Amino acid sequence: MRVLGRYAAAFFALLVGLAPLAARAGGPFADWAAVVVSGDFHSSHTNNPTETFDNARRDVAAEFIKKGFSPGNVLQFSVRPDRYPDTKPGKADAQTVYQAFKDVAGRAKGGCLFYITSHGAPQGAVLNGELLPPRLLDVMVTDACGVNRPTVVIVSACFSGVFVPVLAAPNRMVLTAARPDRSSFGCSESDKYPYFDACMLQVLPDAHDFAALGPKVQACVAQREADTGMAPPSEPQLFIGAQLRFTLPLMAFAPG
Repeated sequence: MRVLGRYAAAFFALLVGLAPLAARAGGPFADWAAVVVSGDFHSSHTNNPTETFDNARRDVAAEFIKKGFSPGNVLQFSVRPDRYPDTKPGKADAQTVYQAFKDVAGRAKGGCLFYITSHGAPQGAVLNGELLPPRLLDVMVTDACGVNRPTVVIVSACFSGVFVPVLAAPNRMVLTAARPDRSSFGCSESDKYPYFDACMLQVLPDAHDFAALGPKVQACVAQREADTGMAPPSEPQLFIGAQLRFTLPLMAFAPG
């Protein structure tokens, strides 16, 4: 009986020792910091209020949690936060988003995700009535996440390809909804989501990892635009830095 007791104690100790490893192996994004931002609430055609961007913000955040991000490390931001008590977003202004991103990245050190859905211009993305230029976003992300930890930046906005050259770095993946000189689509009052965000929500449940996600979203957007006759095509842009090309495919999302 004493022998069996020793085996049982040793087995229990082994399980305790392996538990943190199993958690990390089963959830590579559990220690990632993430912010998901809705930067505007106006229709692209009438300037009337629309829920398009906040729908995307809410559902994209929920989908990333399903894919393995810890709920407490996924922060949401809206221009009209008081309208959404169910998700309790913070106020979407540059200083608030930056400070919150820096804070969550300080405790969740595995990696970083920055996602914004909004209108855009050749100078940057709209954030609470002002433009968030690529250089400022680069400073925010670098200050919060450094230059070594894996970082994914996703910008869903017209002309968002302007962010790629500035944010491109060895430790980063950058995915945008359009080329630097092209509009994206789906921002009217009648749209539930912008086309890009709708495709993100369509392909993310079955995507294996971030590296695979990018081309799937690109293909989905191209097909949706062709099906609805939108032209010229927005041509979403994808950059994956040298440090991530081999590691991202090894960081699998939780199964859908």
